[in-house]
Amino acid sequence: MSSPSTPTRGRPARLDRDRTVDTALDLLDEVGLDALTMRRLADAMDVQAGALYRYFATKDDLLTAMAERMLADLAATGTDGDWSQRLATLARAMRAALLARRDGARVYAGTHATGPHTLGFAEAVVGVLRTAGFGEEDAARSLMALAHFTIGHTLEEQAALRPSGDGGAADPERLRLAAEPERYPQLAAVLPTLTSGDFAAHFDFGLSLLLRGLRALEHS
Repeated sequence: MSSPSTPTRGRPARLDRDRTVDTALDLLDEVGLDALTMRRLADAMDVQAGALYRYFATKDDLLTAMAERMLADLAATGTDGDWSQRLATLARAMRAALLARRDGARVYAGTHATGPHTLGFAEAVVGVLRTAGFGEEDAARSLMALAHFTIGHTLEEQAALRPSGDGGAADPERLRLAAEPERYPQLAAVLPTLTSGDFAAHFDFGLSLLLRGLRALEHS
């Protein structure tokens, strides 16, 4: 006789919140955010669409839960080095977590998760700053600046890497052709960097500027 937690052979696994989020994330990787619908998720789980609303009243509620899940274990990073190195590690971990899922940054942007993963990440960032001597207001705004930069950069990164058949990828050649040297000589001079696909280098440069600004604030 099967246990209550074990589905009977031939029947779909029992629906629960965790399984729903896991399946939604797998489906996101498969079809992308635009094609992720409650009905499609229900089909993937072999349940009626109405069953999903037991846990998520709207698709936005589902996306918030998915965003929360993507930040799992981030709070445990950023424990070595001085405060700026620890913040850099946390920011890079957040970027990696969003990149690990197709359209991950689009899912996360605009959600307001208050689960333990999201709050744990925020707690870690604010804790690093306050321990370093930053005031409460500066620590709060620094958290927002770090998160917004990371999410925004990753949004652009994933958009640039999106296959051309999936909404249109950013094409560096279009920029090269548009930035005519005679009309835009300054842009033409920096095109190799502007059109570079080294997104890690782009991210680290922006992150270093943010951290330098915080260091100047620290000593002001």
